[in-house]
Amino acid sequence: MKLKLLSIILLFTCFFSFGQEDAWVYFTDKQNVAASIANPISILTQKAIDRKAAHNVAIDARDVPINPNYEAQIAASTGITVLTRSKWFNAVHVQGLQTDIANLLNLSFVASVEYADRSLNVRTQAPIISKFERERSLRTVFNYGNASNQIQMINGDQLHLSNYTGAGMTVAVIDAGFPNVNTMGAFQRLRDAGNLMGGYDFLDKTNDVYASVASQHGTEVLSTMAGYIAGQFVGTAPDAKYYLFRTEDAIPEGPIEESLWVAAAERADSLGVDVINTSLGYKTFDNPNYNYTDAQLDGQTAFITRGANIASEKGMLLLNSAGNSGASGVGAPADSPNILSIGAVDASGNYVSFSSQGSAFQPTIKPDVAAQGSASAVIDKNNSIITASGTSFSSPILTGGVVCLWQALPTKSNVEIMQLVRESASQFSSPDYLLGYGIPDLQATLNTALAVEEYQNETVHIYPNPTTDVLHIEHLKATYGKVTLFDSLGRKISQQIFSESITMNVKDLTQGLYILTIQNENGVKTFKILKE
Repeated sequence: MKLKLLSIILLFTCFFSFGQEDAWVYFTDKQNVAASIANPISILTQKAIDRKAAHNVAIDARDVPINPNYEAQIAASTGITVLTRSKWFNAVHVQGLQTDIANLLNLSFVASVEYADRSLNVRTQAPIISKFERERSLRTVFNYGNASNQIQMINGDQLHLSNYTGAGMTVAVIDAGFPNVNTMGAFQRLRDAGNLMGGYDFLDKTNDVYASVASQHGTEVLSTMAGYIAGQFVGTAPDAKYYLFRTEDAIPEGPIEESLWVAAAERADSLGVDVINTSLGYKTFDNPNYNYTDAQLDGQTAFITRGANIASEKGMLLLNSAGNSGASGVGAPADSPNILSIGAVDASGNYVSFSSQGSAFQPTIKPDVAAQGSASAVIDKNNSIITASGTSFSSPILTGGVVCLWQALPTKSNVEIMQLVRESASQFSSPDYLLGYGIPDLQATLNTALAVEEYQNETVHIYPNPTTDVLHIEHLKATYGKVTLFDSLGRKISQQIFSESITMNVKDLTQGLYILTIQNENGVKTFKILKE
């Protein structure tokens, strides 16, 4: 009898849940837009303002919060529950019966309603288009221990040797749960440096982002970037600052998680975050009416993807797991052309079958690049180093490396950093839907970028330049050093030790631009070389 009663209760609960619809309600306007933009400190932190200014990102109406009176009237409407809000979309995410949601259109400030069940949009209204949718003296030497392979694969350890370890950069990790991050030993170094910035649990609506123990996924993800156990483990960006945002419920899957992600991205932007890592993705939901078709994973349809596109416009750099669905394809927001979507390889750099594959439905090559996601070293909530597999880990491993790269190239925009990473990857000239452009070489990326800033010094004589057969290098004030030649993508071609002068044979090289570096006790000098 108890089992029968339980079945009836579960059936009723399921029926009631599916009777409720999820929808986004868009507003017609915002209040005090001009005044807020003229006085941006009233709506953004100074760090956010400075980041936008540094990258020429305009502060616009999307940065202005939604009208709280509008939200209050929506919340007071019959049968309506407001789950979260989005200033970027000037919208609130609501739940309720379809008839109750439809009644919201009678409010003068409601511009439109978009149902998560897209079949309802076809019957009730036109597609939604919101007007708001428009050289170093110190060196850092780490013993990476268990994490050695995954950082060496992308040459992130070489950035650390140049003291690019993420210092001064701010990262937001949007994930499912962060238990023990505030107490466990692996993050003691992070806490002692004052680099654990706290965060917010958007599901439980609390500042205690560490309280939920439903999932330790976020803890493991964070460890690949920020974890540190002396002699055993070092993350890829151990000296960056981190905000943690919980938006993912470990058990049910619903469109509210898309909206909570957008809310977290908005908060990250207002806090001046530079880089967002997300090891989440959405395609299928508990309610199949909410599922995205392959064709809808086109980089512009899913609510979370549209939010990611705005986040990129705001100047933040986003990296996202491609997903663990193999041939079933990438999810949202990894389909966005404005996100670096990260596939997975094994310890030897080979594609692993669970890594989600791209398709012609995406407007750009997906995944973009790949990193180790099979048997990756991570730290669990018990402070134990374990191995785990998934693009959930290839993404943050690479994210930490990219954070260090951007630290080294602070004048570059998010879009420029993305392209540099792609161009350095192992199969840039022949990308595919398995690994995209391949495995990035972050040191090569840095070499390529620095080559643009040509160095001139009368003590160095390189001739002839342009050249056809040989290149003579004379360094009048150096007795010992290392000369390295890179191609235009930053891949090393040759390397020689010199004593005052050398001759380098370039006869067999193809025509084009090359990069020459001279390294000695005084530092590194970079030159452009033209082969004719």
